[in-house]
Amino acid sequence: MPPTRPRVVLGVAGGIAAYKAVELLRQLTETGHDVRVVPTAAALEFVGAPTWAALSGHPATDSPWADVDEVPHVRIGQGADLLVVAPATADLMARAAHGLADDLLTGTLLTVRCPVVMAPAMHTEMWEHPATQANVATLRARGVLVLEPAVGRLTGADSGKGRLPDPEQIAHVVRRVLARGGLPLDLAGRRVVVSAGGTREHLDPVRYLGNRSSGRQGHALARAAVARGAEVVLVTASGLPAPAGADVVRVVSAEDLRAAVHAAAPGADAVVMAAAVADYRPVERLDHKRKRGDGGRTVELVENPDVLAELVAARSPGQVLVGFAAETGDAGASVLEHGRAKLARKGCDLLVVNEVGGEGHPTGFEGDDNAAVVLGADGSETAVPLGSKDALADAVWDLVAARL
Repeated sequence: MPPTRPRVVLGVAGGIAAYKAVELLRQLTETGHDVRVVPTAAALEFVGAPTWAALSGHPATDSPWADVDEVPHVRIGQGADLLVVAPATADLMARAAHGLADDLLTGTLLTVRCPVVMAPAMHTEMWEHPATQANVATLRARGVLVLEPAVGRLTGADSGKGRLPDPEQIAHVVRRVLARGGLPLDLAGRRVVVSAGGTREHLDPVRYLGNRSSGRQGHALARAAVARGAEVVLVTASGLPAPAGADVVRVVSAEDLRAAVHAAAPGADAVVMAAAVADYRPVERLDHKRKRGDGGRTVELVENPDVLAELVAARSPGQVLVGFAAETGDAGASVLEHGRAKLARKGCDLLVVNEVGGEGHPTGFEGDDNAAVVLGADGSETAVPLGSKDALADAVWDLVAARL
């Protein structure tokens, strides 16, 4: 018998961002999910039922009176592995928070016993209104994963917080929640900081010193933390898309990253330093392009601050600190021996040690997969076999959650 496809209910509320839910539907169906779309009447004003039916392979209606003999709000809810509402408007969240069931979607929300994810989209003023914030708090207290909206262009000329996160990134959250099999949101109520990407230390307006880090592992850590209910600040030197639900701070240099991490770390429950921070920077950054032969071939460097060591020195009680060590073995020591020495120097709680290599190496920089050994200050060693960077991210958060 072929494996059962994960059954996802996609609720679509009546905001202009409803058109983006079409892309979310495509993302989910193309990755093997069986998706049933349940729009509200207002959503059907933006995208019609034939579109949802054609792309999902299921009828789409807002009415609980269609196929009433099957009690659709119960049947749909009972059969779901996950329900995601995108966009979730202020009105929809208010009705859900107060247990109203005046259409098929809100009725289905009362019958599901599977994980529920909501991706809000509205104007900034509506998101910040005390009524909306109270409704969000109520939903989160009941175990609903309500993502933080993105910052960007809204309707008209307005910009601010309230934009629907990128549909591809919402799909990532859906897949991570499903991968956890409905486990509780063990990071709910926690605030975490993640750094990602390789910093660039500019020599002049054109050239810089850098490294091969793509930022994929750090972004996977941010996505996984969001899917487990955390409030996430991602400080990233990568150009990868912002993970849905994370507060993203873009940086370039090691000094930029240092300032952003120190600003976000106070009061955080955990800080995970997955970024590949440059050890050195040029003493002088020219304001013009260095010409061939201009100043010779020598570039004087100065050491960058050790951000992880600074965090350890300034840590608040109970804060869990995680470092990353991309290592290669040499004649003097193995990868793990280098890792153990680094853990002793840094003084963090956990150190994720992964072996990196050149082009074609199966783990580390630029690829989709990774493997690591997570060393603990308590002497523990947890091997994470080769797999996706999302899987390694969940393994790291398992260890962090156990220490919080």
